[in-house]
Amino acid sequence: MPSKEIPQQSGRKDRAGAASNGTSAAAESRSNQRVKGARAKAAATAGVSQPAAGPGRRGPLAVISRRAADRLRGGHVWVYRSDVEKVSMVADSRLMHVVDQRGASLGTGLYSTSSLIALRMVSREIIDENAWQELLRARVLAAVQYRRRLLEGGPAGTDSCRLIFSEADFLPGLVADRYGDLVVLQFLTQGMATPMVRATIVEVLREETDVRAVFERSDPKIVALEQLDAGTADPLFSRSDPPAHFAGASTVFRLNGLKFHYDANSGQKTGAFLDQRENYAAAAKHCRGHALDVCTYQGGFALHLARSCETVTGVDSSRSALEVAEQNLALNRDSLGKLEVEWFEANAFDLLREWSDSRVLFDSIVVDPPAFAKSKRAAEGALRGYKELNLRALKMLRPGGTLVTCSCSHHVGIEEFTAVVAAAAADARRQVRLIERRGAAADHPVLLGVPETEYLKCLICIVES
Repeated sequence: MPSKEIPQQSGRKDRAGAASNGTSAAAESRSNQRVKGARAKAAATAGVSQPAAGPGRRGPLAVISRRAADRLRGGHVWVYRSDVEKVSMVADSRLMHVVDQRGASLGTGLYSTSSLIALRMVSREIIDENAWQELLRARVLAAVQYRRRLLEGGPAGTDSCRLIFSEADFLPGLVADRYGDLVVLQFLTQGMATPMVRATIVEVLREETDVRAVFERSDPKIVALEQLDAGTADPLFSRSDPPAHFAGASTVFRLNGLKFHYDANSGQKTGAFLDQRENYAAAAKHCRGHALDVCTYQGGFALHLARSCETVTGVDSSRSALEVAEQNLALNRDSLGKLEVEWFEANAFDLLREWSDSRVLFDSIVVDPPAFAKSKRAAEGALRGYKELNLRALKMLRPGGTLVTCSCSHHVGIEEFTAVVAAAAADARRQVRLIERRGAAADHPVLLGVPETEYLKCLICIVES
């Protein structure tokens, strides 16, 4: 339980990114109408599909603007609804042939009738439903095999990762996270939330992994936006007999040798964010002394800091998150010894202002707030928020201390974020050396041409006098 309460609240922490905010897409270079299994697998791995069928193919068709066509040719994979000039629909089909104003083919996309992103491209050629199913299976298989290599070749004590990262794995609108013996799926688009897609994913996971169960837990906001089915609380797949139903959606998983609770039914995201796994380890390597974790949520950074620091203080506005953080601390008591972590329920802005004005000092500070900018219009306000938190943190660091500061707002780029930290350092009259510039872990690859897949920024700095 939290050891001290401060009544201000700032709301539950949320993680934003290309996948979690519903902005998903895919890129592919070649595909045909009859993609055979082995050829489709090679295509999925290399990002290349097979030769297309002839131009006389009939079916669902979308004509898009020149602006959108230029964007696709430049490597992006989204078409916004405002750029769709004409749509010819076929009942129950989400695959759509996409052409420019002159009729030149741009490939095949998944169509949404409700999202602002009307089309998410899955191939640069014309493919039919049969070819799409073959390609889907090949891409899911390639994504799972890539993560298997990461886990087998990575640090000991990690059994969890993002198995599928939407557009970055050429599977727009699909996210799959593995937490120990559970896999949790999120469907973010109409084109992905189909019985065929669910069945194909479950088949690959059953064959290629040893997970106990697969659950579907799509974001309610995305479900409403995309007009999707709400899904079921029961697993899509379970190895247990009888099947693990609603009560079987909880587990304990491991990151970097630490244990964390996960409950797919809790309605909250896990506090040990998978995209921060490598940054957790980097923070523990650099941080020493008395440490502060701002926006700790369920203790992801705080528990890693407890391995290398003398004391750790975690701050978050969510009481329920801090209660899980305390449970996570108890899970790791044997490996962390008697070191105590003190939890404060508080609004981070208010508490840091109070502590910095009172000259409360730390040797290491982590700042990992939720996404402040979930749209371009919010970017300016987000920059002010990031500057305020980092300014207060810089004032609270002893000379030679370590600042680990993060942003998961896609609409704030790495250059802008670095400039904000530099401006905060100038206002705080501190000299700051940047020693590491980091992003998401390797299970969250970046698709070049789709900047939305590169959303997480992490700067590790040494703060001088």
